[in-house]
Amino acid sequence: MDVSVNELDVRILLPREKHPTIHARLSALRIGDSLLIINDHDPRPLRFEIEADHPGMYTWTYLAEGPETWRVQIGKIA
Repeated sequence: MDVSVNELDVRILLPREKHPTIHARLSALRIGDSLLIINDHDPRPLRFEIEADHPGMYTWTYLAEGPETWRVQIGKIA
């Protein structure tokens, strides 16, 4: 199986577009693929939102934790 990592820099999106865009990209992932998001603050509220909406479906790995740039890899596991 080919594994894909998609990248999304949400710093360029309007605030109201960030979560809907991320959710759309996550739902399009195949199992084993991941989405790398880049943000200017800790996207922890997004993590809680994803877990509440889709428990156990995604992993969450910080690759960089500020202070200016956060990089989080979200993998689809189910």
